[in-house]
Amino acid sequence: MRHIVESQQFTVPKILELFERTELMKKIALRGGTRDYEHKIMASLFYKPSTRTRFSFEAAMFRLGGKVLSTEQAMEFSSEIEGERLEDTIRIIANYCDVIVLRHHEEGGAKRAAAISPVPIINAGDGSGGQHPTQALLDLYTIYNECKTLDGLSVAFVGALDYGRTVRSLAYLLSKFERVKLYFVAPKEIQIKPDILEHLDEKGVNYQLLDNIGEIIGKVDVVYQTRIERERLENKHVDLSQYNINLDVLQRMKYNSIIMHPLPRSVEIDHSVDADPRAAYFRQAENGLYVRMALLTMIFDK
Repeated sequence: MRHIVESQQFTVPKILELFERTELMKKIALRGGTRDYEHKIMASLFYKPSTRTRFSFEAAMFRLGGKVLSTEQAMEFSSEIEGERLEDTIRIIANYCDVIVLRHHEEGGAKRAAAISPVPIINAGDGSGGQHPTQALLDLYTIYNECKTLDGLSVAFVGALDYGRTVRSLAYLLSKFERVKLYFVAPKEIQIKPDILEHLDEKGVNYQLLDNIGEIIGKVDVVYQTRIERERLENKHVDLSQYNINLDVLQRMKYNSIIMHPLPRSVEIDHSVDADPRAAYFRQAENGLYVRMALLTMIFDK
């Protein structure tokens, strides 16, 4: 737990410890925060733009009483534009803070930073097809909070899955629990990558690859929706509505299932769905604050 780089590093006991601490952080945040970490400084170093992840980390640090150093366009405003290596940047910034939250444009950027950083590194998303472990942890917490269990659940991942950091990271976490069934619903050319399937095979996780959400919408506990960029498809005329959620699809879902989305969304979830109690994506986003508060305290308290 010195660094948070990938989902695989979290054991089930550590996940449950995080959930307990998240419940405490929720109470602390709702009463306005704490001053317990007022001497801590977090550097928010983002080489790619982000709103939700960066804001929730910075809000988490402020709620803990700490301070924040922040940049969202490090590609343009850091010395990397002059050829400075990431490792050198990390060594310098580590002098000014107690933890670095890093979003990097290269897959594996967080691992490179963690290998040399004298302060903890938190991976806030690396590359296309890398990982986003803190998003996956808040997603898992949301599922646990809404479904009251993580064992025996069926989860459908829908959309562009091949380079989806959130989907890949969450699949790793779900594979740690018993009797989980995963469905990957996507056009063939953007279906989940073989490395994830190989991992699921190693863990004995039951999964299925599909190209239509209608086949399983009535039997899954969780629908994890993501965007599909039409320009990435070979067939530009494919009907993407078969991957979308609207009121008609909602009527075929289980009454106690939930719909999640890492956000931002486009047309893949119709706005008419928002009023349904099964629409959990805004609660999911809120949970990001509490989970990231918990993760920061776990690092600081070590």
